[in-house]
Amino acid sequence: MRPITIPSYIRDIWNTGSITKENNIDLVKQHYKELLKGEPEVSIVIPAYNEEKNIMRTLLSLSTNTTSRSVEIIVVNNNSVDNTEMLVKASGVGCIRETKQGITAARNKGLANAKGKYILNADADSIYPKAWIEEMVAPLANNDRVSITYGRFAFIPTGRTSRFSYFLYENMADLVRWFNKTFREEAVNVYGFNSGFRKAQGIEVNGFDHPPLVNEDGWLAIKLRDKGYGKLHYVTNEKARVWTDDRRIIIDGGLWNALYLRIKRTLFPSKNMIHRTDL
Repeated sequence: MRPITIPSYIRDIWNTGSITKENNIDLVKQHYKELLKGEPEVSIVIPAYNEEKNIMRTLLSLSTNTTSRSVEIIVVNNNSVDNTEMLVKASGVGCIRETKQGITAARNKGLANAKGKYILNADADSIYPKAWIEEMVAPLANNDRVSITYGRFAFIPTGRTSRFSYFLYENMADLVRWFNKTFREEAVNVYGFNSGFRKAQGIEVNGFDHPPLVNEDGWLAIKLRDKGYGKLHYVTNEKARVWTDDRRIIIDGGLWNALYLRIKRTLFPSKNMIHRTDL
């Protein structure tokens, strides 16, 4: 069942704003020390370009996750000109630079520098529930026939669109995802801000490299599956639902135009199976 309202835990983190105050940065630092328990088993990679208004929300949500695994967080600064890198470093989280502009280069940089056996992909404008890490990693750790995990998400309104309107949109978008999985290509449902895979296997298939006009995360899923590493696994536990802001919807021209584009791309696909469907 899709959530009509934003859970209180997610809302509380969102309402902290950019949390640049020193005490809030110290909170992230404190929680991250508890999350990284030595040699990391899991690496969370977050590409970031001018995300000073969002990055601390994301780091706070990730650092307060509940898991027995040792987890490192790597923010890849992709030529930010604001205070993104300063905030990340002040919070004690790892920050590396990638000067080649673009999400593919940033994700590959993070993959190359990660120390964990498992890679989780996150974004700097999203908030992660406390069970997200464990729910995304467990299928990979418990089943060697799973090559990649991907999960549910919902939108946090930042403009005039109400949460109830997004509730309706998300339910209709779920029908599109069901159609993709059943009749077309499940990999189009995989998004880079909410997925996970094994590092060694990701490197074996050349990471996020992809042909033109396809997205890097869906293409990675296809490469892992076609290499024989296993199936795609959809994490359905509500406790793992990611919440992200709606700027991608705004870029697509608004809520209903975004839905129209999704349906159009599904019913009238081009020769490339993995489109940039955004969200």
